Amino acid sequence: MIMITSLHLAIVRFINTDILRRLHFGVVGYNKLLALTNKLKSNDGNNIYLLTLTVCYILFQSMGFVEKMDIEKCEAYSEAEDSNEVVSINRNMSECSLYVTEDDDDEDVQGKIQIGPRRTLKEQYEADKDDESLMRWKEQLLGAVDINSVAETLDPEVKILSLAIVSPGREDLLLRIPDNGKVKGTWFTLKEGSRYSIKFTFQVHNNIVSGLKYTNTVWKTGVKVDKTKEMIGTFSPQQELYTHIIPEDTTPSGILARGSYSAKTKFLDDDNKCYLELNYTFDIRKDWK
Repeated sequence: MIMITSLHLAIVRFINTDILRRLHFGVVGYNKLLALTNKLKSNDGNNIYLLTLTVCYILFQSMGFVEKMDIEKCEAYSEAEDSNEVVSINRNMSECSLYVTEDDDDEDVQGKIQIGPRRTLKEQYEADKDDESLMRWKEQLLGAVDINSVAETLDPEVKILSLAIVSPGREDLLLRIPDNGKVKGTWFTLKEGSRYSIKFTFQVHNNIVSGLKYTNTVWKTGVKVDKTKEMIGTFSPQQELYTHIIPEDTTPSGILARGSYSAKTKFLDDDNKCYLELNYTFDIRKDWK
């Protein structure tokens, strides 16, 4: 019994106040949990079981996985089997530590970011011209952008210019991008168990594109078998091309893995604006085709 309760105590102390505060647990809740742990340290196995449930329910509820009524049901069940003193401590702890205080709510409201009106890139660059330090920061942020050539429009434009499959020991397999995004026939073939990555180049026009990301969903015989989401980043418009490589992956192998697949690839930004959508099929075979 002593070894088990000591382990519980070590776990509670390991969860520092900073982590608990992020979970809206609070310092008060942390101290009460620690006090309850010490109090139950010398008690019987039923109370150790209650402690385990208490810790799990508190952490799960603070992360939003457990509703308040579930905790109340647990307390009612515990009250029938354990002492009133332990249940009282458990109830007090749940009331004091599980919920965000009014002060926390006020801080959350005050901490909300008010997004200002959207501006064109040229307007953003020419604002605050008298502030030299701010202008230097803008130049570092925007890089080699030609402000005079930037269109005065709010919406960025991203053009995916090339796509290629890169595999060690092989030449890059360049993929032709159709204008309508719908590829006819099998687009490419991959060897089972081979390592590969996707490389693409793109260009940004008009305005800064925020949170550009790549998503790819794969189906086999109508069943979704894989979904990939890769954050590419935020980019300013410039004449030079950007190049990005998706982290390397390995194709599945075996008789069940071989065959034809259908897939959908998208390039989107933070506003879910889609710059390119590709619908295609590909094969996984015993060897490269």
